Amino acid sequence: MNKTTTLLITILITLLAMPLTAQAHMETQNEGTVRIGISKIVAHPALDAIEQGMKDYLAEQGFTITYDTQNANGDISAATSIAQKFKSDKVDLAVGIATPTAQALANVFDETPVIFGGVTDPLEAGLVPSYGPNTGNVGGASDKNPVYEQVKTFAEITGIRSIGIIYTSGEANGVQLKDMVQNAAEQLGLSFHASGISNSSEVKSAALALAPRVDGFYVGTDNTVVSAITGISDVASQYGIPFFTADPTSAEGLDYFMVWGFDYYVHGRKTGEAVAEVLSGRKTAGEVGTLFSTEPDEFELWFNLDVAEKLNIDIPQEYLDSALVLYSE
Repeated sequence: MNKTTTLLITILITLLAMPLTAQAHMETQNEGTVRIGISKIVAHPALDAIEQGMKDYLAEQGFTITYDTQNANGDISAATSIAQKFKSDKVDLAVGIATPTAQALANVFDETPVIFGGVTDPLEAGLVPSYGPNTGNVGGASDKNPVYEQVKTFAEITGIRSIGIIYTSGEANGVQLKDMVQNAAEQLGLSFHASGISNSSEVKSAALALAPRVDGFYVGTDNTVVSAITGISDVASQYGIPFFTADPTSAEGLDYFMVWGFDYYVHGRKTGEAVAEVLSGRKTAGEVGTLFSTEPDEFELWFNLDVAEKLNIDIPQEYLDSALVLYSE
């Protein structure tokens, strides 16, 4: 047997030993690019940051990728149409940024890997059978926040006795956040008020309806609400109510009192890690499971000192010392 024949046999044995996903990735790379479809429920700074963080991470890992990015503009039926488009286009992998688009992709794809980002509770949303590794084709990164700790800290600093939240009643993510804030409020002895909306155009009117009944607003990671967060900022300023947001990416230029949440660009890079695991063949999407952000450096704490002064709120020095941003004009 000559050296050439021996080399060919060795290559063949190596390919047969490789996981199927790794072989598919290698074949796609040889063709030039991997095709990834990205579906976002809406365009706003946090979700855009997830997309950019993911793309940057994958580029740094050396993947050559062609992206098809679609925006559902808050329309669930559009999210389903986008998923069907990706299936017809035979993308190699689909990414759902936010719960409704991830759900639409998971409902359409049975075998093609689906990776999610910006999903608060993938188990409750029916995306995964468990948080850990599983045999399915769906996995990704969760942006679940420490809601109880957020509400507790916000209430302790401001002295509020009632809290209000606006949520998207037709989205699992929005309803889950509302329930989490309500549970926190009940445990802390706070009065709780909520207003459900169906689209971003209703956010400001919902804030106006809640304002006379609450001492403070909580804004979580409800994407439809965050896309119209300026309306809440305007109402909070008008009524002299402090508002908390869990989304630093969307907070600049607003009259927030306090921000405590993820750096969504970093969260996007974590989403990219999940994608890379699948493209490299190291894991299936199900084996990736759900990646959570738990490290302190993945969160940011901001205070608006101008708003604090206007509302006569004294922020304890320990919080000021740990804040990343202390805003003052």
